[in-house]
Amino acid sequence: MKLTEGFEPASPNAQYFNSSVLSISIIGVMQSEVPIETNEARAISLLNDVFLPINTRFSSIMVKDRKGEKQWKRVEVKLEEHVNFPIFPTGLLPTSYDEYLEDYISNIAMEHFSQNKPLWEIHIVKYPTSNAAGTIIFKLHHALGDGYSLIGALLSCLQRADNPSLPLTFPSHQHSEPESGRESVCGRVSQLCSFIFNSVSDFGWSMLKSTLVEDDRTPIRSGAEGVEYQPIVVSSTIFSMDCIKHIKAKLEVTVNDVITGIIFLGTRLYMQEISNKSTKSHSTALVLLNTRTMSGYKSIEEMLKPNSKVPWGNQFTFLHVPMPELKDHKSPNPLDFVLAASKIIKKKKSSLGVYLTGRVLEIVKKLRGPEAAARFVHGTLRNSSLAISNVIGPVEQVSLDNHPIKGLYFMVLGVPQNLNITIVSYMGNLRISAVMEKGFLDPQRFKSCVENAFEIILKAADDEIPL
Repeated sequence: MKLTEGFEPASPNAQYFNSSVLSISIIGVMQSEVPIETNEARAISLLNDVFLPINTRFSSIMVKDRKGEKQWKRVEVKLEEHVNFPIFPTGLLPTSYDEYLEDYISNIAMEHFSQNKPLWEIHIVKYPTSNAAGTIIFKLHHALGDGYSLIGALLSCLQRADNPSLPLTFPSHQHSEPESGRESVCGRVSQLCSFIFNSVSDFGWSMLKSTLVEDDRTPIRSGAEGVEYQPIVVSSTIFSMDCIKHIKAKLEVTVNDVITGIIFLGTRLYMQEISNKSTKSHSTALVLLNTRTMSGYKSIEEMLKPNSKVPWGNQFTFLHVPMPELKDHKSPNPLDFVLAASKIIKKKKSSLGVYLTGRVLEIVKKLRGPEAAARFVHGTLRNSSLAISNVIGPVEQVSLDNHPIKGLYFMVLGVPQNLNITIVSYMGNLRISAVMEKGFLDPQRFKSCVENAFEIILKAADDEIPL
């Protein structure tokens, strides 16, 4: 491969995610409404004209400098090495191609990127499944950026299906503002003391969870080494955003609180079905928090500006959120799962625990190097039971090279957990995808439990008497 001039320092998170202990990738799946006619020449042309110019990282590899720090180095990209057209048997029913696609995604999920070429690839599956006439799969290394950056990059390649000349729009962020007014000195002192206490306790708990304290072994967590290298299976379910917003309005919480509560209750119901003892187990979710100060997606140009408020890269942190116990299987206190999630997330977001943990990670990196810091991140992930991440998708239907996209979802791979959950909104719907270790979790049963949790919470919210 011919090297060209150009070096750029790799961020700390990029170095952690592409290390000897962690290799985390993101797969984005687009389901085409029409058969895919794109051939290799057309795909290469689009990638060269549209995808590569988005960011120099798509034309770079990671190399170490003399101090052991990793940097991005520009290279000449051989696009034909990044485009794949899998070959399946012809003439099968869509349901049969469902199985082929599932196995194909599992296989590429387990494959590690070559470090000798840019860390991304595209797979174009022309065979019809029961969900789509064709499937386009992007696999990108997490070192390139987080979900916000990478989804933003992919969205810049898309156009509105109804009118390509119009910009994409996204669901609005509506933040509840604290009530203004006079507040006593005692009240402010009390808030300050609570802030300090929450910061210290959150920081201490996060450190323990990342190093010494593991979640219990349950039907969703084996505790085994090397789970990130096992075959996976994906289970998806779709809910109406209108129903989610209806619950949100009833309980006066956020959309994320509702989603988290549904996932928590659904997971506990699944655990109960497998082992009743696990309903009161100590289980923790890592909820990913975007640390950018923004509302909605910004242009790639805005992300790449110096000192941007919405910078490209891995700009997120983990919130350790304990899953509420399922106290009574006959009356599973459904709204408590949403309200508890809301209370805990709000408290953790308003403390300095996350910031202090980040500072510790920086110190570890400076004193012991990026590999030691990567082991710390690995421990954080491994000691918890699941991770939850979400991105906002467009309100309108989009198209890629004149192929209308009927559905899209993403998944995070290479995480040392048996269960990883991602959420994306698109065209007025919310899609929850559970990536799980094949053979350890039951995808159909888990999906059924999440759908049951949604129905239980929706009914309980309707029965709730307004305060």
